Amino acid sequence: VVEWGDDVKAVSEDEAMVLVNHQATGDVCTLMMCLQDKGTVVRQMMWLMDHIFKYTNFGIVSLIHGDFFIRQGKTHRDQQLVLLKDHLEKYYRSRNRKWIVLFPEGGFLRKRRETSQAFAKKNNLPFLKHVTLPRLGATQVILKTLVAPQENGTPAGGDTVIKESKSKGLQWVIDTTIAYPKGEPIDIQTWILGYRQPTVTHVHYRIFPVKDVPAEPEALTDWLYQRFIEKEDLLTHFYETGAFPPPKGQTKAISREMTLSNLWLVGIQSFAFLSGGMWYCIFQYLYHCLF
Repeated sequence: VVEWGDDVKAVSEDEAMVLVNHQATGDVCTLMMCLQDKGTVVRQMMWLMDHIFKYTNFGIVSLIHGDFFIRQGKTHRDQQLVLLKDHLEKYYRSRNRKWIVLFPEGGFLRKRRETSQAFAKKNNLPFLKHVTLPRLGATQVILKTLVAPQENGTPAGGDTVIKESKSKGLQWVIDTTIAYPKGEPIDIQTWILGYRQPTVTHVHYRIFPVKDVPAEPEALTDWLYQRFIEKEDLLTHFYETGAFPPPKGQTKAISREMTLSNLWLVGIQSFAFLSGGMWYCIFQYLYHCLF
């Protein structure tokens, strides 16, 4: 993994919301890998992921960890946002969470691109190929619930009182862009079985103070759209040149290649095989008992 842009280690002890583009199941693995050397972030973060992952072998771990599984679709949207707010109020600070990770596109690029492009055309919005237009709901709930009263000019969660007085609330929004060479994402099966040739995954960070993020829905929507328009430009440049562009005012982009302990990688891989095998045996047992 090669990292670009802002150094997120500088804010690893602060509370932050991480916005990520979504291409495949391997995006979660990539992020977990990137955050291993960012202090205690991995142990103190909360994930928002599709509810289908609840029924996988690592879904049990995520449930115990206090992550939130969100059900997609218009029929569930309003109810899911209420459940998300309740979940954050119950678990986020009581478990000393600091970072919260979400994928605002609401699904994989290959599944949402056509719908997003049709929506963009209908509403005179930019035509995007490498990302889709994000959805506002979860981002707005997180900001309302977790931003301290002095930020954004509004109380955290409206009438919510932050009981943990020591908490400063969310302080940063980390806009994270994952790029795979040739636009070929890696899924979890590939991570576990390793049947593709070795490749380098590139991750770009941009950090925004939460006080600069608008609170009103319309302004927040425009701000969020702008972030994904920027992602489109970043990815377009990457696919054309093999590198992310330099920040404004600079002539060269600096990358940071990260390395991890082989022992750590072997341990994670072994756990993946073991938990997957146990999960398969459990399902086989239940199937024979029921049928």
